[in-house]
Amino acid sequence: MTSDPSTPAEVLAAAAQFRADYDAVRTEIAKVIVGQEPIIEGVLTCLFTNGHALLEGVPGIGKTLLVRTLARALNLSFSRIQFTPDLMPADISGTTVVVESEGDARERTRVFKFQPGPVFAQILLADEINRATPKTQAALLEAMQERGVTVG
Repeated sequence: MTSDPSTPAEVLAAAAQFRADYDAVRTEIAKVIVGQEPIIEGVLTCLFTNGHALLEGVPGIGKTLLVRTLARALNLSFSRIQFTPDLMPADISGTTVVVESEGDARERTRVFKFQPGPVFAQILLADEINRATPKTQAALLEAMQERGVTVG
């Protein structure tokens, strides 16, 4: 990451570079998503300002496709969580599992290993959040607000 520009020329150069990058991402998205310019602009604004976006609409209008395409255009990891009433907080944040080493039975060891959940993606699509229990919703909201996860 570069340092903050300090002279007017550096500010103009940084703004021009940002505009070029922004236009390149929009061009990549336009290869997959036709129309929907206001929504694309809004999602990109949220992304570049380190925010979150709430996409509402009937099934089939391309919400998932837009987010997946955005992740691909920027070469970012993508996860999708389908919220259901039986989804637990550990299902989204991850859990610790016991892993046994391979080899001779007398020399095997067991260790705890953390398996990260889908919330550890760079781009996360949380679908039908309203169906989750309050405790599971709280786990997602913690990750969104704190930009971190409490595990265990």
